[in-house]
Amino acid sequence: MAGNMGKKELQIAVSGKSGCGNTTVSRMVAQRLGLRFINYTFRSLAEEKGLSLEEVLDRAAKEDWWDREVDSRQIALARASGGCVLGSRLAIWMLREADLKVYLRASPETRAGRIARREGGALENIAAFTRERDKQDRERYLKIYNIDNDDYSLADLIIDTDNMTAEEISHAIIEAANTRI
Repeated sequence: MAGNMGKKELQIAVSGKSGCGNTTVSRMVAQRLGLRFINYTFRSLAEEKGLSLEEVLDRAAKEDWWDREVDSRQIALARASGGCVLGSRLAIWMLREADLKVYLRASPETRAGRIARREGGALENIAAFTRERDKQDRERYLKIYNIDNDDYSLADLIIDTDNMTAEEISHAIIEAANTRI
């Protein structure tokens, strides 16, 4: 499927809120196209710092440094050399030069269900945590970058992932990437 796509140069940015499938799908697309997969997140930073995700989110609500650190690291990795698939909440806004900008969306119910299956826990608690995280993320992105992550009109491809498998989503992205070469 990858063919002679000029893999060394292709940059694909994939964004979506938690539970939309951006990490899973970005990894699959990168693997299939032979591109670097970049997904440096608050979870990555939490692991580095020996903190829980909740602690990092709490600190990020109070200090811009946390967002700026995650975002600058992933953009530096994406721009380092060669092609890549960058999967992150703000990838389509931050990697403006990406050849293909993809936004994945899903209903809050679908997202909470996926997170519950992935991480365990009570669905009601996960749904409440995810709603609060969405609210905090949006407020921070507006404050720090003047980015409204509810306005993804700059995306080249918007995929509703509610009734799609990761396989189907990655196939749609690869098909769109093929038209960009």
